[in-house]
Amino acid sequence: MNLVTSRADLEVARGRADGRVAVVMTMGALHDGHATLMREARKHADFLIATIFVNPLQFGPNEDFQRYPRTLDADLEICRAEGVDLVFAPTPDVMYPDGEPSILIDPGPLGVELEGAVRPGHFAGVLTVVCKLLHLTGADAAFFGEKDYQQLTLIKAMARTLDLDVEIVGVPTVREADGLAMSSRNRYLSADERTLARALSRALRAGAEAALAGGDVLATAGAELTGVQPDYLELRAPDLGPAPETGEARLLVAARVGTTRLIDNTHIHLGSDR
Repeated sequence: MNLVTSRADLEVARGRADGRVAVVMTMGALHDGHATLMREARKHADFLIATIFVNPLQFGPNEDFQRYPRTLDADLEICRAEGVDLVFAPTPDVMYPDGEPSILIDPGPLGVELEGAVRPGHFAGVLTVVCKLLHLTGADAAFFGEKDYQQLTLIKAMARTLDLDVEIVGVPTVREADGLAMSSRNRYLSADERTLARALSRALRAGAEAALAGGDVLATAGAELTGVQPDYLELRAPDLGPAPETGEARLLVAARVGTTRLIDNTHIHLGSDR
């Protein structure tokens, strides 16, 4: 496995790659959710790139950029174990050599809903860095987790709208044994907060069961959100447009557990046309 930190070294290493190239983009603090992305990407690629970059553009002024965990040595061990060929771990001045960019990718109306309503500017930062990394790595396919479902939806829309020659692949959420979606931010939780955090996945399960039974999805799910501070609980279409009356849908939740903010979502089926 090769580790590079500069654009020049990335270009040289990328030039040696043969066949289909896949990329998994991360902010480090890797866990089995990231490892699952790498394993899935490895199945579909001849050459696998992982990026490790804590992107300042997607953090708001009151968010956790400075305390976001940075565990490069441990991250590299996970990448090595999952068969990654090349790790690109740039610093902010490598990604943004002219300083904070004045031109960002506008995520459109969906970018100010759900996560975007709580975190203004977040998705402009996400799409900008993803687009840059797609160009820099020259990947044929990029793999993203469904836990960040709105992010995945917007990245797919960006690739389609901007005619990016890359396949965007979503990979199902990986969960802990207690149902909690794997996240780098889970390490911020105390033991008591970890117990409370299970309310998110419990709410999603309850909502999915209510949908199958023809019940009130949002009311049933919302009743499970005890001990946490919800930011939103919403039912949407798979493309995150308005929820249909029947058929496939997505239930999304975000909540604060102590000082830690967590998100989760699940696929559900509405109505009796199954």
